[in-house]
Amino acid sequence: MEVGNKTRVTVFVLQGLSNNPHIQIVLFVIFLVIYLLILTVNLLMLLVIRTDAHLHTPMYFFLSQLSFLDAFYSSVIVPKLLENLLSKQKTISLLECFTQISLVVFSGATEACLLSVMAYDRYQAVCHPLLYVVTMNKKICIGLVGASWAIGMGTGLLNTILLAQQDFCGPNLIRNFACEFPPVLLLACSDPYVSVASILTSIVVLGLGAFVLLLVSYTHIIMTALGIDSASGQKKIFSTCSSHFLVVTIFYGSGIFRYMTPASGSALEQVLSMQYSVVTPLLNPLIYSLKNQEVKAALRRMLTRKPRLSF
Repeated sequence: MEVGNKTRVTVFVLQGLSNNPHIQIVLFVIFLVIYLLILTVNLLMLLVIRTDAHLHTPMYFFLSQLSFLDAFYSSVIVPKLLENLLSKQKTISLLECFTQISLVVFSGATEACLLSVMAYDRYQAVCHPLLYVVTMNKKICIGLVGASWAIGMGTGLLNTILLAQQDFCGPNLIRNFACEFPPVLLLACSDPYVSVASILTSIVVLGLGAFVLLLVSYTHIIMTALGIDSASGQKKIFSTCSSHFLVVTIFYGSGIFRYMTPASGSALEQVLSMQYSVVTPLLNPLIYSLKNQEVKAALRRMLTRKPRLSF
């Protein structure tokens, strides 16, 4: 569509992972299996936490929110990826593309907040155990989760609206398998200063702020653990926090490299996008379940529980 002397882009074309039909079929099967596993393990985690009274604590309430978010995040990316692996025209409309970008930014921002909230929860449990029940009561936990989702939603909407104000007059090839902020911004014909300033501000304020809260929480946790004479006490603290620390490392490691480096459409960028949109949602529940005795015990109780028959 032409506007004045410019041609306005109406659809974007996703480069995808391969143009070879045989490889595309193999990739389709692989990602379909991975996606079904993501949904299964995250929904199973939600079910276990929901049905087992032993897990009705703030830590597992936050973990259930993370599991839901992981399932949601992968559902934003993978279905479109599967569709494009089977289609010759790997197109996506502007509305679909900007919606996907908004949901990706929303998911990332919300997860950053949730991980910080989970670190704060562990800080209160380890450093102030006597006040933990009062400090992390139900109302506060719901408020922290609500604030995380609200901040994520606001961040996603603001950055996407500003990006949608840009002029896109060609080319329209996105060098990725999904619509993400950096590769789409690279296609803008107008001055992208406002959008660049907006996303960088979001990353610095939200990302750095959440990271600082994480560091402060874990610094106090480590200092408290080192001050305990009992080796078993130290082991229990580090065991409780190690799963969360591993998830945080994976999340921030891939996110920093993806959003803090210039977009170029390289293979490394696609690998990083794949890592935090497909691999991480699968790893998170596995990390928490495999390294957590309470979750494994709850899962065993749920699987061995006999159904009650009523007449």
